[in-house]
Amino acid sequence: MGFDREMANRSVHGLGRGVALRGTVWPGGPAEPFDGVVVVAGDGTVAALGPAGEVPLPEDLPMLGKSGCWVGPGVVDAHVHLAFGGLAEALPGGLVAVRDLGAPMADALAWRTGPDRSPPPGRPRVAVAGPVCTAPGGYPSRSWGANGFAAFAGTPQQAGELVRRLAAAGVDLIKVALEPGPGWPVPPLVVLRAVVEAAHQGGLAVTAHALSAAMVARALAAGVDELAHTPLERLTEPLVEQIAAAGIPVVSTLHTLCAGRSAGPVASNAADLHRAGVPLLYGTDLGNAGTRPGVDPRELDRLAAAGLGRLGALRAATEGSARAAGNTGRSGLIELAGPAALVLLDADPLVEPRAWRRPRAVVCDRLLLR
Repeated sequence: MGFDREMANRSVHGLGRGVALRGTVWPGGPAEPFDGVVVVAGDGTVAALGPAGEVPLPEDLPMLGKSGCWVGPGVVDAHVHLAFGGLAEALPGGLVAVRDLGAPMADALAWRTGPDRSPPPGRPRVAVAGPVCTAPGGYPSRSWGANGFAAFAGTPQQAGELVRRLAAAGVDLIKVALEPGPGWPVPPLVVLRAVVEAAHQGGLAVTAHALSAAMVARALAAGVDELAHTPLERLTEPLVEQIAAAGIPVVSTLHTLCAGRSAGPVASNAADLHRAGVPLLYGTDLGNAGTRPGVDPRELDRLAAAGLGRLGALRAATEGSARAAGNTGRSGLIELAGPAALVLLDADPLVEPRAWRRPRAVVCDRLLLR
């Protein structure tokens, strides 16, 4: 089940004159897959795509793949924790962008790419939240986040100051923790509203770690923009409808939430949210139990089982998660004249999701990994 460590050591090449990719082509979004070719120019843009035999190919252009392979957009993981690993394996494993939702500020800023900075060769784009905003002594400061992963605000004034400080440092979004526990205080609604107000004034969205129904209700009352997990506690129908009415997306993290516990409540919540029209975004919570670097077909399977189907799960992992707050530079689509951020797999992942475990090649940011 583990990631093939050789993947992180794949060779990285410039595109030279360009490259052609052959297989079943899925451009992303609502498009239907077709037997075709994608041509990527030397400048990293998509020069042509279309049915096999109908796309003019420059003479001596390198061709990767064949009939039976699959070409599609790279995946975006909307919830990772790079402090616990996975950055080197991300792009070779099919992830063209990730969003780190909790890390010490120095680490977060070292990973961050932002809208105007290209990633280092062989790395994905990285958006960051920096330290998690929480009550003094609150989660995660007394557990896994004891060393710089949390930032405290006990009053509305402190909340505003904290958010402005994080924004000035350069984070891409704000994360708040609403996790009751033994000796773990939770930000009251007045403080949470101050976090959201200051973030919105600074042009930033707020994602909330809220696993219980009561904390989800508090997050909604404060006006957060996203839920960072599918909640663990069973949600009532009115609460699901409230999430849908607010237009708030929910990051999946289904596989790790089901590790070591009954999958019933989490899976039922995901299904209810999907039926209500709530966007479910692909995210693994990399660094936690049961996760693995690169694209995780188990997370895609759980999204598919929630009612999205395999194509819907893939859309949630490409165009859906590419639109998650703070992400820039990725569309989750293969678009003519647009920047290429795509993968070549040995098999169709809509038939066999495990094809993601070892992509044959990744073309991204004017580079070819193979």
